[in-house]
Order: sequence, then C-alpha cells, then structure tokens
Amino acid sequence: MEVRRSFDILPYQLEKFPQPDCLAAKINGQWEKISTQQLKDKAEQVSLGLRKLGIGKDDKVAIISMNRPEWMMADFGIAQLGAVSVPMYPTITADDYKYIFGDAGVKAVFVSTQDLYDKVQLAIAGQNIPAANIFTFEKLPGARHFDELLALGQDGDKAELERMKAAVQPDDLLTLIYTSGTTGFPKGVMLTHNNILSNCRNSQPFVPVTKADTALSFLPLCHIFERMVTYLYMQNGVSIYYAESMEVIADNLREVKPSIFTTVPRLLEKVYDKIVAKGHDLTGVKKNLFFWALNLGLTYDTQEDKGFFYNTQLKLARKLIFSKWQEALGGNIRVIVSGGGALQPRLARVFWAADIRVMEGYGLTETSPVIAVGGFEPENNLIGTVGPIIANTEVKIAADGEILTKSESVMKGYYNKPDMTAEVIDADGWFHTGDIGEFVNGRFLKITDRKKEMFKTSGGKYVAPQLLENRFKESPLVEQAMVVGDNQKFPGVLIVPAFDELKKWCQRNNVNYTAPEQVVQEPAVQKMYHELIGKYNQSFAQWEQVKKEILLPKAWTIESGEMTPKLSIKRKVVSTNYKDIIESMYK
Repeated sequence: MEVRRSFDILPYQLEKFPQPDCLAAKINGQWEKISTQQLKDKAEQVSLGLRKLGIGKDDKVAIISMNRPEWMMADFGIAQLGAVSVPMYPTITADDYKYIFGDAGVKAVFVSTQDLYDKVQLAIAGQNIPAANIFTFEKLPGARHFDELLALGQDGDKAELERMKAAVQPDDLLTLIYTSGTTGFPKGVMLTHNNILSNCRNSQPFVPVTKADTALSFLPLCHIFERMVTYLYMQNGVSIYYAESMEVIADNLREVKPSIFTTVPRLLEKVYDKIVAKGHDLTGVKKNLFFWALNLGLTYDTQEDKGFFYNTQLKLARKLIFSKWQEALGGNIRVIVSGGGALQPRLARVFWAADIRVMEGYGLTETSPVIAVGGFEPENNLIGTVGPIIANTEVKIAADGEILTKSESVMKGYYNKPDMTAEVIDADGWFHTGDIGEFVNGRFLKITDRKKEMFKTSGGKYVAPQLLENRFKESPLVEQAMVVGDNQKFPGVLIVPAFDELKKWCQRNNVNYTAPEQVVQEPAVQKMYHELIGKYNQSFAQWEQVKKEILLPKAWTIESGEMTPKLSIKRKVVSTNYKDIIESMYK
C-alpha cells in the first residue's frame, strides 16, 4: 500500500513489518512497549472519542506534552478525522497558549502534566474550548483522563470513521505548527499531509535505517524535525523509544542502545564538553593518550584520505579512546542527525573520527523541514556544510545571497496571514528562507548567516554575527555569545561564561570565585576572556573583529523570554534587556 496521508503509516507498518515495540516509554522504572497493532487501535479510539465530542474535518486540536506514546496516538487520531493538530512546546507561557488557542480556533486540548494543565486552565479563559474537551495523559485531580476518551471511542461508529478517513486528501491540512520566532507573535505554519510525507520520501535516501534499528527520541515532537523523522522511522519499521528527560538521557542511551537519534548542536556540544572535562581529570599516560586521540580527531576530514600513518593512528585511537565514547552513547550508535542550528565543524570532525557519523541537516518549519542534509557516506558529507540538496527539491541563491527553495514540502502559508505568506513565497513559488548561503564544490550547501541578523557597522561593512558566535562558543569557557554593533564603529559581544569550566580555571589560576556576579568582575577573568576573543578574532577580517566584550552573570533562558524553545537567541529581547550595557561599550 501507499502512504499518502500521515495515518496511512499505521496500516503500512502493520502490513510490512509489524513491531512488538513500535513505541516504548519508561513507566515506573520499566520500558513499556506498544505494538503496531496497539498503536493503530488506540489511534482509532482517539478518533472515535473525539468524533463523539463533535470534532470533525478542519477542527483544530492542541497537543501540549513532552514526547510519549500518547502524543502519537493523539496525532494519528486527530488526522484520521481530517482534523488539524496544533502541537505546542511545553516550555512556552500561558499567554502564548492563549494567543495560539485564539488564533487557531482550538476546540480540544491534549495535555500531559499538572503544571501544563494549570497553564492551559489559565489560557482557556475567554476561549471557545469546553472544559470537557481537555484530556490529560497523566491522572490529575478534577481533569478528564486520556483513558476516558479511549473508553468513549470504544463503541464509536467505525463505519463513519472509515468514511472520514477516505475523505482526507494528501493536500489537506495536517497540522498547524506555530513557529517560536525570535520577534513578535508566533505564526501558524500550515503543513499538509503531502508536505511532510514528501519530505520523508525525499530525505529517505540519506537516512540509513531499517526495521532492525532502534531510535531514541528526545527532541520535542511539537518541532517539525522530530515529527517528520518519526514518520520516516515508522515507515521503515524503526522502533522508537522515548527518553524520560534530558537529565537522564545518558542512562536512557545505555539502556536502549539506539543505533540513531536526532539532536540539536547544543546537546552534542554538552556531550563533547563533558567528555573533554573527564579527559582533563585524567593523569599521566591516560591523559596524554586521551588528548593525542582528541587532537587526531580534530583534524579528521570526510573528503580526504590522510594516508597510511594517520589511518593507522586513528585505528588505534578508536580502539583505545573513542570506543569509550561509543559506550557512553549506548554502544550501538551508527549515526546522529543534527539540525535546528549550526553545528561546530570541530564536533563533526571528532565524532566522525570516533566512528559516530554526524549528518548535519538544514531546513525550516515552513519547508517540512529538510532542504539539505549531509550524507551517511563520507563522499556525501562535507564538514562545515549542511550537505547536498535532497531529492525533488530546488534551491537557488538570490543576488543578495539569500537561499530560495521550491518543492512539494513548502508550506501552504501562514494561517490567517496572507500578507506575511506573500512576503516569503514569491509569485514564482520560491520560498525565501531568510538565510544567507553558498554552494561549495558545486553541490554542498553552506549557511553563512541569517539575512535579518546581519548588520552594518558605521563604516558600511556587513558583519555576520552567527559566524563569530559559533567560533567563540568553540571554547569550553563560553556558554552563550551574542555579537552586537549595528551602526556602531565596531562589533562587540555579550558573553555568558560556562561557569563550571570558569570555576575550574579560577582554581588552576588562583583567582577568587564566590559567585557568578563576583567572578565576571575579576580583572584576571576579564583579561582571560579578552585574550580568548582575540585568539578567535584572527579568523576574521579586520572590520568583523570584536573589539570589546562584556561578561554577564546570568544565562539567557526560555523562561526569561530571551531564548526561543528551539534555543535560538531572541536578539531583540536581549538587546532591549541589556540596552545600557551594550551602549556602554561604545561610550
């Protein structure tokens, strides 16, 4: 059979490779597995239960939860009615929920935990959402549990459901995904069944998975990257295990022993920093061996055979040192797919050297999401780029350097916002990504910056802040960095130190450390960061180089409103919050 609508995946998997552990989650210390058949049955109960509540074609239903099997039951159950799922980040505010509920016209809500349920209760005030249409995945006092909906659907009209499923077309709206956005209110991206499924088909050749593989899932399912990859996994019979939380992900990796997972660069940075920190704690021969292997890994190149001597050393390094990296990730990892932000090339080099292949991809919510991805094969993976363009996708570089794309995966538009849609999709159907890029060797796409984030100095020179920031964050002493300097004489940078590493540096250098607020004022610390920035400046042209840096005692967070749920800096918010500090650089 052919997969033309998202819910076709369930009978397809059942026919081709029914899995006893289609999905799995850890409950009360045990991994509980859900078979393909069970998932299909539960999704039908969700559909029939929602139908009894009056939910039908084009109605909007919200899902607010961390990853768990019920998320997918709800997703497929909503889609089978021709209704539209509206997934939301658990980390956003009640005001954000209120705005999205109103903008989308949400009629029912799935929510997982008590704190999220409380936020939803605040958000539904004045909305057209009956309290009886809110279902919780966990049993909470005074709330309708998910089991009630399943029970409601058990004696539903299956013949009606089959008619409703048959009426759903590939070009019908599947989901509204509200982009977190670094400015202003979120926009609802309208994605059809075919938008996402065509992206699965066109990405498939790059993702080497079969029914023998197991994936660990921890990136939020409300994000298009994990959602699309989940559909791709399921069409290949991959068993999906949901991590308990980011705090215990190391334990989950060792338990599940996955062969693949998707991630954002920040997590790989943290894994790398932890491994290197352990290396620093070693002594004698073990320490020398560790850093010999690490330095060897930092020169790895997918596009170049470095010869017999290097290859012999690498083989030894993999056996003595890098095998332990593999063990830390469960022992079976073949590939990691990274997206959602720029991956530092040094990380890609070291992981490839460790025989853990990192495929860096690129795309947007509006493109369902993948436009390009580095291949599993070395010849299709050029470190520092986001790889070749996927099948059936056109890309061209505009005169100003902006990346434009055209494919079946490009969204229908922004919900209720035709003017904004017209701003990004031109009359010829090209979607304007807002990213600046170029082709390397004629086939590998390289992202150089965000069009809207580039700024001009008062000398009329353009500066691409992300390039600088990514270089600075290569240092284990830098947690966050934001380059400023629009219409100023020179670029400056706000730096949030990695305080755990800074504390160790202070101990080694006899510098007093009592609290972040105190240590960022220490002259020796400020001198060290100034020299650090100076070292990285050497990679850039004179006008791009940062002349001043200011150390901040507190990290930017989602909760403070300075980061998006995808962990991108909200530059306008940070610029406003630190306006006086930024201005002090130029006085």
